[in-house]
Amino acid sequence: MITPDVRKITSVAEAAHARTFAARLTAALGAPEVERARFLTLLTTRLRQGLDQGGAELTLTVRQGGPDGASHVRAVVRPTSPTHEPAPPCRLALACPGPVTEDQSVAAALDDDPAEAVLAADEETAAILTRLDETETQLGLHREELHQTNQGVLALHAELDAAALTQRELLDAERAARGEAEKARRLLTFLADASAVVTASLDPKDILRRLPELIVPEYAGYVDVWIFDEEQTDRNRTHSVAAVTAARTDRPQHAAPYPGGLAGIDDLPPSALNPTGPVLSIPLTVRRTLGVLTLIPHGGDRFDADTSVMLVELARRTAVALDHALRYEQHRDTADTLQRAQLTDLPTTEGVSLAARYLPATRGLNIGGDWYDAFFQPDGSLLAVIGDVTGHGLRAAVIMGQLRTALRAYAVENDSPAQILTRLHRMLCHQQPNLYATAMIARIRPGDPQVVWAAAGHPPALVRAPDGNVRVLDAKPGVMLGVPLAFEYQDDTAELPTGSTLVLYTDGLVERRAHGLDPGIELLSRTLAALHDTDLKDLETCAESLLKPLVHDSERDDDVCLLMCHTTSQPAQDTASSHPRSAGT
Repeated sequence: MITPDVRKITSVAEAAHARTFAARLTAALGAPEVERARFLTLLTTRLRQGLDQGGAELTLTVRQGGPDGASHVRAVVRPTSPTHEPAPPCRLALACPGPVTEDQSVAAALDDDPAEAVLAADEETAAILTRLDETETQLGLHREELHQTNQGVLALHAELDAAALTQRELLDAERAARGEAEKARRLLTFLADASAVVTASLDPKDILRRLPELIVPEYAGYVDVWIFDEEQTDRNRTHSVAAVTAARTDRPQHAAPYPGGLAGIDDLPPSALNPTGPVLSIPLTVRRTLGVLTLIPHGGDRFDADTSVMLVELARRTAVALDHALRYEQHRDTADTLQRAQLTDLPTTEGVSLAARYLPATRGLNIGGDWYDAFFQPDGSLLAVIGDVTGHGLRAAVIMGQLRTALRAYAVENDSPAQILTRLHRMLCHQQPNLYATAMIARIRPGDPQVVWAAAGHPPALVRAPDGNVRVLDAKPGVMLGVPLAFEYQDDTAELPTGSTLVLYTDGLVERRAHGLDPGIELLSRTLAALHDTDLKDLETCAESLLKPLVHDSERDDDVCLLMCHTTSQPAQDTASSHPRSAGT
């Protein structure tokens, strides 16, 4: 440590001299200009404060230490005024980078040339100004860099805001697209389910009943279906202007206080508005306009564009289903009418009682093709016939009529049952090569205790003996009529004493799905055996009794024909019905 320099400061000159000494000492020690200037400025301020208070004492000390050999200048300014209360000393310190000897520092500090001190002060000022200029330059560069950074940050913030806005817009668009997709999925699912419901039925009334149940309340508050065929029984009913316009133009009509803007739907003027609110009327058109579907939304609601498209498509599919159901009913009624028109009025004769039943199928187009017949040959023999044409509907009923007519014509020659079937077989192979039929013919001669019969692929007949025993005429039947095969049918004979009952039937009576014919034939045999002799006096009642356990009130997949022949020893009462009756009527 260099010996401390202690000075009394009582005047400005002494203060200036002390300041100059401290400046030279710190310069000699290599103190940085800025730190040195800051140290000297603070020292000058403290000395001036000491002079203002009456005097001060300055102590300068140089200490050398630290691992790098740096020096430290310490200054202590103590006020010495006797008139003022002693103030605490002010301590200042300055770090200098290099070591210095006592002689060098003191010699440098004692160089007390005033001119040199001024020049040194100017040099110090110049160095400080240079540092200030450099600092100002650096500060400008940093300021410019900061400005550019701020501009980049602002631009980045703007880009981030734009990206966030774009992301929000994309999310909103995705959410809207998902909503639209979900709505479309719901509409398509409903359309598929509703279409399956209306097309599953062949009953127009059932379709018209179920359609409003499907739409209300999900897509409309009220639904009305106007079918034109009902006009005769619905003359007093009034319809909306939209419904009448839709019926006249065959185009969907929308009436509301505002334009609907619905695709494929015409907007009517507000004067056509229904008092209860907006109206959407859609014609039920397929090959022709069958009617009009009118819908009214829930109170205050509007018809949505996508929902309206779905409702128009549902109306189109409903029209197709209605058209199919109406055509089915017409076809069915025609076949049923033709079928019943060709069924024979049973003849009456002494010694034989006859009863017959015909039940049309209740499911599908399975009407037509089953028939029964009973008539006399020229020699007085009674022929009992039952048959079943393959296929159903109007064509089967027509073919059945042709076979019945041909059979009657062949019977005029007094041919046996087998001969008649052989001729029918040839005729069918020649005229209808793709059509087949089963048939059975039984010949009963008054007074003859035997029955001669022949079958062409038909279920076997049953015979109930007077003692109640039932046997099946199960001789091997011939091939079906119309099979492309040359075939000669053979007659079979069975005992038929007085009081016996012969039962002919079609497969619709005994055949059930997954069970075949045998269980039904067994049940028919047991039912026939259970009849009492007194019951056989009324053959019509017997026919009902046979049908009841085999044909319930449930739906039937096929026609049913039943023909009963009961031999008597006395003239038969008029038990044969003049017209074929249906069971349960």
